[in-house]
Amino acid sequence: MLLARKITAGLLLICSAAVCHAAPVPAAGQASAMPGVSGAPQTPEQAELSKLTAENQLADQKLKKKLQQVSDEKEELRQRYELLLQKQKSMLADLSTELDRVSAANKLADEQTKQQLALQSAELAKISMSNKLMDEKAKSTIAEITQQVARLKAENDLRTEQQRTQMLSNMQEKDKIDLEIRRIELKERTLRYEKAALDSRLDKIRGDLDLRDKKEEWKKESNTEPVYTDKPFSAGRLVISDRRIALNGPIMSGVATYVTDRIHYFNNISTAPVFIVIDSCPGGSVQEGYRIVKAMQASKAPVYVVVKSMAASMAAVITTMADKSYVYPNAIIMHHQMSSVLWGNMTQMKEQLELRNEWEKRLHLPVAKKMGISLEELRKRMYQKNSDGDWEEFGDRAAALKWATSVVDEIEETGMTKNPDADKKEEAKPVRRIIVGGDYSLEEQKDEKGVRFVALPRLDPYDFYFIYNPDQYYR
Repeated sequence: MLLARKITAGLLLICSAAVCHAAPVPAAGQASAMPGVSGAPQTPEQAELSKLTAENQLADQKLKKKLQQVSDEKEELRQRYELLLQKQKSMLADLSTELDRVSAANKLADEQTKQQLALQSAELAKISMSNKLMDEKAKSTIAEITQQVARLKAENDLRTEQQRTQMLSNMQEKDKIDLEIRRIELKERTLRYEKAALDSRLDKIRGDLDLRDKKEEWKKESNTEPVYTDKPFSAGRLVISDRRIALNGPIMSGVATYVTDRIHYFNNISTAPVFIVIDSCPGGSVQEGYRIVKAMQASKAPVYVVVKSMAASMAAVITTMADKSYVYPNAIIMHHQMSSVLWGNMTQMKEQLELRNEWEKRLHLPVAKKMGISLEELRKRMYQKNSDGDWEEFGDRAAALKWATSVVDEIEETGMTKNPDADKKEEAKPVRRIIVGGDYSLEEQKDEKGVRFVALPRLDPYDFYFIYNPDQYYR
């Protein structure tokens, strides 16, 4: 009985040690996927970024697959471990049952031996010869019982040794599982480190790309402030700030709003000079032009007109009526009478003519006064200069006639702080083009004889082509 209890206690102690050494299986982490770069043609840096992003995504997919395999392996090992524990418990239960049976058999054998000894003692008193026989029988029975006990003990020892061997095998297998789990955890940490290194490299590349973009943005600006001065003209040099308004092309509906809105806006900022810059303007609507003149006169800030190429008709009136106007020496200023068509009966045409005469007084009389002559003298001198009444003068002569304040030799545009080519996009050109400058180009053509040529565009008034063209390529 004592031996059975010791065996049972030892088995329970080994089982408890096996349960206590079971280690939980950690869950695998998930790897984050990186977006690709798409768009227009890629730069080398963007290609490298796309490559690294694809590698990172592939590494994430591999890591997810490996982590899933590890999780499956851990679950399988856990199930195997639980099955081994169930087997051990079942074997312990069987052994306990066998020990109980042996104990019961031993008790029964003891009782039978006592009964037999009692019977033999009684018989010994009666028959001495029978006692010897019974003694021999008793010895034989005891020998058999002793042999049976020895056999049962040997069987118990064998089973105990088998269980001990099985437990050692289970412990070795558990150690192997623990070692494999540690190896998997090491692989996980290695993969995480490699992913962190890739992420760091991607971050560096993104930082380099952002820095390059910032540098490109920086290059799009001159990064200098416009020059604001109350006296922008000195010694033939004019300094123009960003308080400038371009007036080019015909003065038609909407132009006055465009110009006057900007005059009012600049007045609401400061009283620094405002510049109306005319590259080439043939004139246009008298009503639109008159609104521009009135806005110039009402402006708190002085409004200066600058003519670079040509200002005719209404544009010439605006130039002459300005507080100060500046012209290049070779710019053209042209004054003439208004052109109009009358329609209707005589009374209606008379009314229309009176309206046009009134406009002439309102526009040309101030010009004549500035020149120091009468309106009639101004009209007369127009036709003395040209039979059509178109009185044009170069800038230096226009300044002498008081059509402009001063002749300017140099103009500094300090308000041009942004690169004009910064936002231009390259476009496919299926035909051969002659690049003239900036966005302007001329398309090469072939005439009926197959000779290549380029058609030149129409020039502005008072302009001429000054071009070397010995083979008539330009037409």
